[in-house]
Amino acid sequence: MNNNSINKVLPFLFLFGNLSFTGWYSNLSEARQIARKEHKFILLNFSGSDWCGRCIRMHKEIFDDGYFKDFADSSLVLVNADFPRMKKNQLSGKQQELNNAMADQYNTQGKFPYTVLLNADGKVLKSWEGLPSEKPDAFVMEIKTVINANR
Repeated sequence: MNNNSINKVLPFLFLFGNLSFTGWYSNLSEARQIARKEHKFILLNFSGSDWCGRCIRMHKEIFDDGYFKDFADSSLVLVNADFPRMKKNQLSGKQQELNNAMADQYNTQGKFPYTVLLNADGKVLKSWEGLPSEKPDAFVMEIKTVINANR
């Protein structure tokens, strides 16, 4: 592969590489227990980590931002319901069942990305369809406003 070919491929590898979900839970029941215990709210994100460009951008531009991470650490339990398509990224049968159950309850139309703010009991407080147009700090302020109204 020559340099010209590499330069054409690199942006796609960067864009469609595996997302890091460090600090994210994949089991909503577990997240609800933690949210109750720690008096936090739940941010549930539906993504297609290996095929949905807007999902990948959302994680890189918002969820990986330091300001968002600091806020999330103190106020949120993060849950990711991922629906990868590539064979190499397929989930275990148990995880696929958990993700399907979350989608059946909170994302019946199969939107990606789709983000839902829940209280510890699983009640929907707000949802966002697609990639938010605001910067991470404005997105955090929007979440804070909803949380403050529901304390």
